[in-house]
Amino acid sequence: MTYGPDAVAHDGEGRAVFVSGAVAGDRVRAVVDREEPRWAHARATEVLELSPDRVRPACPHVGVCGGCPWGALSYEAQSRAKRGSVVDALSRIAHMGNDRAEVLVAPLVSPGKPWGYRNKVELAAVREGGRTALGMHAAGGDGVVRVKGCMLLDKAHSGAVKSVAGALSYLAGRHDVDLERVGIRVSRRTGDVEVALWGRPGPFPRAQAAKVLSDALKPTSVVRVMQKGPTKARRIAGVECLSGVGSWSEVVGSERMRVSAPSFFQVNTAGAEKLVELVMEALSPSADEEAMDLYCGAGTFTLPLARRAGFVSAVESYGPAVRDLRRNLDAAGLDNVDPIGGDAGREFPDTDADVIVVDPPRAGLAADVVVRLSEQPARAIAYVSCDPATLARDLARFEEAGVFSPVRVTPVDLFPQTYHVETVTLLERR
Repeated sequence: MTYGPDAVAHDGEGRAVFVSGAVAGDRVRAVVDREEPRWAHARATEVLELSPDRVRPACPHVGVCGGCPWGALSYEAQSRAKRGSVVDALSRIAHMGNDRAEVLVAPLVSPGKPWGYRNKVELAAVREGGRTALGMHAAGGDGVVRVKGCMLLDKAHSGAVKSVAGALSYLAGRHDVDLERVGIRVSRRTGDVEVALWGRPGPFPRAQAAKVLSDALKPTSVVRVMQKGPTKARRIAGVECLSGVGSWSEVVGSERMRVSAPSFFQVNTAGAEKLVELVMEALSPSADEEAMDLYCGAGTFTLPLARRAGFVSAVESYGPAVRDLRRNLDAAGLDNVDPIGGDAGREFPDTDADVIVVDPPRAGLAADVVVRLSEQPARAIAYVSCDPATLARDLARFEEAGVFSPVRVTPVDLFPQTYHVETVTLLERR
């Protein structure tokens, strides 16, 4: 399997062919739909021989809906492939070689069940015949797939997808509803259910939307998130609370956190707890130490750090997340944290940290941030990554700086049925 939705084959000339709809070990008939000098892409049209790792998908929409690209691959094979993708990235991109990478990368940690693990799903909205249609993103990215439920969503709320899609389709038949997507967040632990309606500023049937969703689902919060700007550079123009408390809460370990709709939060709560556990075990912060938390979001790592360390400098660039962080710190009664709004490079804390957590977006760390981190007197850094390639690039930069070296890389399966894998890397001072 590639680090992506496809399996990889080779043609008669040895060129790599990425095949959608296949799993490693299949023999398939496929149609090439894209050709490049060194590689090609194809779609499997018929499976001639089944791979021993192919399973009957638990969800009937696998292959049509884009949410479970690895849904036909056994979980054991998924686990092997995910750890393998981390080893491969460290070996090739970080230039560590396979032997060293194999030693560094721990076995994959699976914090929960392979289905029903998500606390959030998103419905795509498209215009069909002048009306708004809602469904899951189709495989390949074109259009939507109407489903009655999502088997990745927490089973206690499995009917939420059908209820929300039905209510908003009813609303769209009677009012002009301009939607781009709809987020549904649920929590078995707190009982919170939030529906977030994403779109552009302008007229909107606020009261009617709140009522139909209340009748269908009884959510604890319905919000409207308005965005401006081009598709690839959207910015939040405003958030309106249409009903309820206007935010969503979840319990992670011993911390209760409240998160607004625009803020990032891990979609796998049990997985988020495992990340916190791994980070705290790796760093073992003590009361006489100072900590730093870069790209801290709403405080998933900041709160447990503040319980253990003497002081925490927490940096986050996204405005809604900074506000959520301050609210969560107040609710937790923690006053030993300095929440800093801004880019991690420009607003790098003017302090000397003993332990550091970095949890950057998929793009990884900017080169100047690696330099600034390498200038810190810290004894250890915990790097939480959602992309093996950018992690490997950044580890190579740390090694080039010559101050910190990775001693353990632990892959964590936060996203079963997909190729994505999270990692927690411990770097220690040489």
